[in-house]
Amino acid sequence: MRTRGHAGFSIVELIIVLAILMTVSAIAIPNLRTAMNSARNARSVADIHSISAMIYGYAAANNAQFPNSLADIECDQMKDAWGNPYQYLNLTTASAGLARVDRFNVQINVVFDLYSLGPDGLSSQKITDATSQDDIIWASDGSYIGLAELY
Repeated sequence: MRTRGHAGFSIVELIIVLAILMTVSAIAIPNLRTAMNSARNARSVADIHSISAMIYGYAAANNAQFPNSLADIECDQMKDAWGNPYQYLNLTTASAGLARVDRFNVQINVVFDLYSLGPDGLSSQKITDATSQDDIIWASDGSYIGLAELY
């Protein structure tokens, strides 16, 4: 005859369940982070594409004069996916030496620079520097929009 015990789980069963949950978490969390970073990058690429179209629209309406700041096209309040403001520099009116450059110290754009500071919120003039590698850049005058490390 069986005696009625307390209904519940044994410690071994609980340990097995915890081990399974931890294994699934160890697999899922890095994949989730990768997917979230990809989504943030894609959003910033789309924003930069839209802002550059507005910049060219402004130039078309203003006798080929590009805006001096993003405020001229009402984009100065736009934030990238990491909460940082987009960076813009009109190279036709800027002081020499302010343009961003590639690994050969060649300007990556002729007319204007437009980029996101990326997840770290930091950047430098040379896009190959560690602080610039995670930036989302508009380069080759719009032929490339993406991660600086891939340019």
